[in-house]
Amino acid sequence: RLVHLDLKGAAPRVQYLEQVLPLLRALGATGLLLEYEDTFPYSGPLGLLRAPHAYRYPQVALGTLRCPSLCPAGTDVSLSHSPAELRALLSRARAQGLDVVPLLSFPLQFVLKHRELAHLREVKALPNALNPHKEESLALLKAMIDQVMALHEDLQWFHIGCDEVYYLGEGEESRQWLQQQGNTPEKLCLSHIRAVATCLASCYPMVTPIVWDDMLRGISEQTLAESGVPQLVQPMIWDYAADMDVEGKVQLIEKYRRCGFSKVWFASSFKGATGVSQAVTPIGHHLRNQLQWLQVAARSPAHALEGIALTGWQRYDHFSVLCELLPVAIPSLAVCLQALMNGGYSEKVKENVEKFLGMSNLEIDNPMSTSLGTFPGSNILTLVTQVSFYLKSSVDELLERNRYVTGWFSPYHRKRKIIHPIMIHHFQPDAVSLLCKWNAVVQDLQAAMEPVFHRCAIEEWMEENVHPSLQKLQQAVQDLDEA
Repeated sequence: RLVHLDLKGAAPRVQYLEQVLPLLRALGATGLLLEYEDTFPYSGPLGLLRAPHAYRYPQVALGTLRCPSLCPAGTDVSLSHSPAELRALLSRARAQGLDVVPLLSFPLQFVLKHRELAHLREVKALPNALNPHKEESLALLKAMIDQVMALHEDLQWFHIGCDEVYYLGEGEESRQWLQQQGNTPEKLCLSHIRAVATCLASCYPMVTPIVWDDMLRGISEQTLAESGVPQLVQPMIWDYAADMDVEGKVQLIEKYRRCGFSKVWFASSFKGATGVSQAVTPIGHHLRNQLQWLQVAARSPAHALEGIALTGWQRYDHFSVLCELLPVAIPSLAVCLQALMNGGYSEKVKENVEKFLGMSNLEIDNPMSTSLGTFPGSNILTLVTQVSFYLKSSVDELLERNRYVTGWFSPYHRKRKIIHPIMIHHFQPDAVSLLCKWNAVVQDLQAAMEPVFHRCAIEEWMEENVHPSLQKLQQAVQDLDEA
């Protein structure tokens, strides 16, 4: 049972993750699926890929990154420094008995967005897919894998992504390749997966590559079997729906087994799958998703299943907005892990979760519940819930449905700073009181977030979820003063 930590947005500080690890183990997790993206402390020429908030790294001169200089022959790309934060986290995970599975999110949007690496795009204008025909593409992948491997000990699995590889086959070199007899988009995709998996297996034969399965589902059994891919990788079948097709999943597993895949993984979700800008996690949806996967498991050969990853997406892709923050989703994660551990959801599971989280009353289908807990980041959950459900509605109620505002302080009046003095008394006290209230809540939330997240994550969340309504209210109060 792997807990997926998606670090491509609002990556928590290591100190927070270290607090959470014992809780995850107690709830039933056996490992972590770490999707580093640009938070990994890449070094040397790959230092270009690091985000400003990447886990701690030394200052190095990056120089100019270009073509073969990425990985020239004979270059030792192992880490020559000790990225203390990440080493500490991985050591703490091992001490908790948690396996670590790194995930490199090929097709590498976070890499191909850089101008210096745009020449490796499949389609020149789009950072969606790597050009599979360039030798430098594989050299880049190998250099990244080597640096990740150098920081991890005793790995059994390595997730190489390969999902939603949109626009693969639409580049000029791919078009020429597809014109050759017998070549198809499916074979192009499989050859790309095979190349990446072989790159990993040739250097690290004890590590098994995992791939997302969505690019494989529609490929015929014969094409899959003849590709050699089933002997190289384990597919991770993902579906985050609360009402997924259980029978279809069982048939898909049987297909993969006939093609030669030795083991399969499941991927459910505990957050990040119900709305691209979702702020509060609907626990009931994610619980029902786990229960569906338990049905699939019950109807599948036990020896065919390697495990399940509970995904917690932080962005839908590298360029989208943030969805639910990790602390906000911990009750959902707890419910999901305990349901998988106990083969379903029951009053006993509910009591277990409440005990682990220090919550007095867990409500599965009431996202507006702000029951306090004692788990790390529980104060963030409480304050985010307040903001998400009441900030916009309370501001809109005052500014758009109060008859004194709409009737005597309309946009026309506000632009010209005119108002009948008696009307000010009908709503200025309410506006000032509401502004003071929300300023206090937001200050509390910011203080709660600072030990958990870097400044850039806090700023992004505030700009998306707080500023639109709060600034509208501030402007109304200012206009009143001026009028």
